[in-house]
Amino acid sequence: MDPYLYYMTREERYEHVLRYFRKERPVAETELEYTNPYELLVAVILSAQCTDKRVNLTTPGIFERYPDVFELASATAEDIFPLIRSISYPNNKAKHLAGMARKLVDDFNGIVPSSIDALQTLPGVGRKTANVVASVVYNLPAMAVDTHVFRVSARIGLTLRAKNPLQAEKQLVRFIPEKEIAMAHHWLILHGRYVCVARSPKCMDCGLRTACNYFGKKSTQSKASRTKLARKA
Repeated sequence: MDPYLYYMTREERYEHVLRYFRKERPVAETELEYTNPYELLVAVILSAQCTDKRVNLTTPGIFERYPDVFELASATAEDIFPLIRSISYPNNKAKHLAGMARKLVDDFNGIVPSSIDALQTLPGVGRKTANVVASVVYNLPAMAVDTHVFRVSARIGLTLRAKNPLQAEKQLVRFIPEKEIAMAHHWLILHGRYVCVARSPKCMDCGLRTACNYFGKKSTQSKASRTKLARKA
């Protein structure tokens, strides 16, 4: 294991990680399929505790039936439910979509707002969803912390003792350059989706392992176990 891990300050760790992503994944973007802010908002609401792949299989039917927010605002939750029955928590999400569309039409003239606070007034839109829309649509420096971002940032050591997504978000935006915050969200989420997976992280395939607290601890524990076994032998 690279001994640099032990002497790396937090600022150096961030720079190491960001430098790696700039080189290895210069372009990163959401895997949700959409063509306008309305479609992205619908997709992100549906994506809560659901895979992007499943959402992308579902949204074409919604957008064919309800091509804009004004059409969706005329629908009831009962109308929407059959179109999203394969999504997790379809009953609640159908209610959220119907309520979101009506409020977006009534309060915002059908225009998806850029303000995170305004977005959070919409049914079904929490801070994570608001941050995704603000960063993806409006390229604002908003860090959406989902399960992938929360896990990856804690494992690497970008966040320390963060007990919830908001605490993690505050730490990440403190150390990541403002101009890269929106991109960094995608870097971390994609890394968590394909490399630093929840159950069996692919540490030996990861270019960040020399800067990763999780890998460092795992390697130290493995070495200690081998030493203990050798002494017993």
